[in-house]
Amino acid sequence: MKNFSTVVTRAACAALVACAFAGPVQAAECSFKPNVPDQHRVVKGDTLWDISGAFLEHPWCWPQVWGMNREEIRNPHWIYPGQIVYFDRARGRLSLNKPGSGDDGSDAPLLRLSPQVRSEGLERGAIDAIPAGAIEPYLTQPLVIEQDALASAPRIAASQEGHLYLGTGDRVYVRGGLQGATEFQVFRPGTALKDPQTGAVLAYEAAYVGTVKLVKAAGPGVDVHTMTVSSSVSEMGVGDRLIPTPPPAVRNYVPHAPQANIDARVMSIYSGVTYAGQSQVVTVNRGSIDGLDVGSVLQLYHFGKTVADPEGNKGFFGLKRATMKLPDEQYGSLFIFRVFGRVSYGLIMQVTAPVEVGDVAKSPE
Repeated sequence: MKNFSTVVTRAACAALVACAFAGPVQAAECSFKPNVPDQHRVVKGDTLWDISGAFLEHPWCWPQVWGMNREEIRNPHWIYPGQIVYFDRARGRLSLNKPGSGDDGSDAPLLRLSPQVRSEGLERGAIDAIPAGAIEPYLTQPLVIEQDALASAPRIAASQEGHLYLGTGDRVYVRGGLQGATEFQVFRPGTALKDPQTGAVLAYEAAYVGTVKLVKAAGPGVDVHTMTVSSSVSEMGVGDRLIPTPPPAVRNYVPHAPQANIDARVMSIYSGVTYAGQSQVVTVNRGSIDGLDVGSVLQLYHFGKTVADPEGNKGFFGLKRATMKLPDEQYGSLFIFRVFGRVSYGLIMQVTAPVEVGDVAKSPE
């Protein structure tokens, strides 16, 4: 089992400024650490989450202390190794301009991480908001397939010369609607993901097996589309399903409190393990229809158990023994990086205990 850190690992990248919501959901108080440093020099390997945690008690309060509004949060802001992030104690803000240098302005917000337009090469050198390597496979592969998508997904119905298993360059015949797409990811449905609260099947885990490309759409009197295998990571076969290749994922991750009050549960842990720790991926039973979006931050709790009350009745003569409900115990945070209708992927940012299926994930308090 992993060694679970008991401290915020130089946590936090951001949260929507509370007034940006103008709704019932209130962001948790954003405060600086008691011994906050005057500055932090950005080094290769840092993330925005790391840098924020060097200054802030709450890992996701970045936009508040940079004075960001909702529109600015949606745009990419780049920070590069070698730059220095300063803490302006007089104004309670962070800045790339040294306090007292005359560059911060008396009226303008201190946020100006960088110009909005940079060359692609410079952007490639910018630090990530969160550990990008941990989530990359979950951005490009359909590892969760919701029921509606599974029911309507085209399927490999036959193969060239009856090949049992298929590889790159092989021809396949696909039956089902293509929705105008010409390139597809191929997956194999797996374990059902059940809502821990209701028991309903919300989606299925899917094994990604490769990609195919349309050669010729089905014509009059023909029931199948002709395709070729573009790539494969494992053998394809008849019965495997297709989903249109998604557009490149948005990687401008800015953590924030969700706009709606979220009370979710951890549904599954990837990598076939019972417990999860920092930088591992889990699914939760809430999605876009519930108010989650990319960048939402949830707090993780162990569900409070119901235990016997030692001062209650002793259960004599058939009487029910008195019990009491313990509070949920908060032990970490979860960063939502990919959202479906009723299911979302979350990256565990830091925890003081193992994450288990059924644990509570809800809006910051």
